[in-house]
Order: sequence, then structure tokens, then C-alpha cells
Amino acid sequence: MSTSPTENEMQQPSLSVHGTGYHGWALWMRQTLAILQLELVKNFWGRRALLLYLIAALPVALVSMLSLLPPDADEMRELGRLSQVFAAIYGGLILRTLIFFGCAWVFMNLFRGEVVDRSLHYYFLSPVRREVLVVGKYLSGLIATIILFGSATAASMLILFYGLLPAEASAYFLSGIGARHLLTYVGVTILACIGYGAVFLIVGLFFRNPIVPALLLYGWEWLNFLLPPGLKKISVIHYLHSLVPVPLSEGPFAVLAEPTPAYLAVPSLFIFTGVIIFLAGLHIRRMEISYAGE
Repeated sequence: MSTSPTENEMQQPSLSVHGTGYHGWALWMRQTLAILQLELVKNFWGRRALLLYLIAALPVALVSMLSLLPPDADEMRELGRLSQVFAAIYGGLILRTLIFFGCAWVFMNLFRGEVVDRSLHYYFLSPVRREVLVVGKYLSGLIATIILFGSATAASMLILFYGLLPAEASAYFLSGIGARHLLTYVGVTILACIGYGAVFLIVGLFFRNPIVPALLLYGWEWLNFLLPPGLKKISVIHYLHSLVPVPLSEGPFAVLAEPTPAYLAVPSLFIFTGVIIFLAGLHIRRMEISYAGE
């Protein structure tokens, strides 16, 4: 089945699609919220949601086991060293791997999943601007990943600290810098979902088989520490690492580069995301559906 943009627009009432001014924006907002509600149900209760729950639960399960069966190491008995342990868990497991692949699973399937299920044409035949569809779907994936991975980040840190050093953890979080570190880690997680979500949204739109580009992106992000300073900034992970509260050494082979200040890193991620969403909107206006070979 193939639906061209021209045919689609001819079937849509001009007011619904091409409204301008206040009434046009109000309509687009209502349509965005309607799409958001539909997509949130799919993201939280659809058949593809189980893998997302498993990915988000993995770090919580890991730190729970670590708290119940702690290794006999000095790092587990000192608050300062324990914060470095969590920084390593967060940077190596949660941020670089679980959030990355969790966002890949959610955002690549926003459109590719519809194509595989042969249901995208229902959206394309409805009186909704395709740019509105992009925004609604992106926001649904963003809310789902932020809720799950933000909760997993906070729960992992609290379980690790309170499970191993309960007395010290109370002072650390209630009267020390623990609360600020916790909020910073959750904030970095939110920014990771924003940035990676935009990347994988457009990967799912442009590639019939998005697995290969996703793996290439994963390699690029993992090898970021080996890249020269100029190339480091062509990645999401560089800006995220610049924001973590407990920075870690990237090893003896890492190419040193100054972290990007927060006042530049955060706007850069938002600008990058805005550009990607804009490009996705341009692409989907010319997109034709073809279920052949799916």
C-alpha cells in the first residue's frame, strides 16, 4: 500500500490541517495530546513494552544483589568510594548501555513498529499534520523513557547507598550533597532520553533495518574517549559525561578533552534535539508507506 503526501492532504479538511493563528495552534495542541494519549498506552502496555521494563529493572536488580551480597572491599565501606562505585555503574551500565538501548527500542519503533504492524496508514489517512504526528509520538516515547529510566536511576542509587551504608546514607542524602547528586543523575538521565530519543526517532524513520545504524552509533558513543577533542563533541555521551556529578577517569588510553560547561551542554542538547525533530518533520511530509517486504 502506498500513500503519497499529496493524496493524503487532499483527503484532509483544510481547516484541520492548514489552520493558522490561534485556532490552528489550539487544534494542533489537541491533536498532539490525543496522539500522545494513544501512544502512551502502547509504550506502557503494548506487546513491545515488556522488554523496556526488563531493561529499566536491570540496574535495580543489580544494585539490590550488590546490597544483599556485598563484596569484601573497602569501596563498599566508605561513602566517598561508594559514590565512585555508583558513578561507574551509572556511567558504564545505565547511561552508556541501558538507556541507549532502551531509547533505541522505544523511539525506533515509534514509526518502524507501525510499519511492521501495517498500521501507520491509519495515522496518515487521518486529518492530522504529519509534523504533529512526529511531535506526539516523540513526546510519548520521551515520557515513557524518562519515567522508567529516571525511576531506575534514583532507585539504584538509593538502594545501593542505604543497603550498604544506611546510617551514613541518611546524612548523605538529607543533610549532605547526596540529594544534589541524586537530582543531577536523574537530570542527566532525562537529557539522555531527550538526546538519544531524537536520534533513534530519525533512525527509525530513515532506515528500513535500523539495527545496523544503531550498533554503529553504539560503537561511536562507546569509543568516544578515544576520539580527538573536536570529534568528541559530535556525540551525545560527551555532553552527558560533562554533567555527571562524580566524573571518572576514562583510562590511560583516553584522549583528554575539557568537559563542556553545563550552561553550554544543556542548551546544545536541546538545540540538537530541536534540529532532529525538525528534520524528522520534513522527512515525514514526503514519506510514502510501503509494506512490501515488511
